[in-house]
Amino acid sequence: MSVRIPSLPLYLLLLGFQPVNPRPFLQARVGTELIIRLKWGQTEYKGKLESIDSYMNVLLRDTEEFIDGKNTGTLGLVLIRCV
Repeated sequence: MSVRIPSLPLYLLLLGFQPVNPRPFLQARVGTELIIRLKWGQTEYKGKLESIDSYMNVLLRDTEEFIDGKNTGTLGLVLIRCV
């Protein structure tokens, strides 16, 4: 009898971590409000998810920008490119 061991780190298995495919996860949330944090710095964008494409580029409407947790203003329609 063979046992298949998932290729996840042990600490994630112990925590009950379930990986999720991000594209269907985000597509199911079109029209809802999201907060997207950029991978560098402390910049976040809060807005309604308008669309997402096959490259994981995200279009938000009614967007507000937050830097270090402080609201820096309303931007409106924003495209966040995944590079």
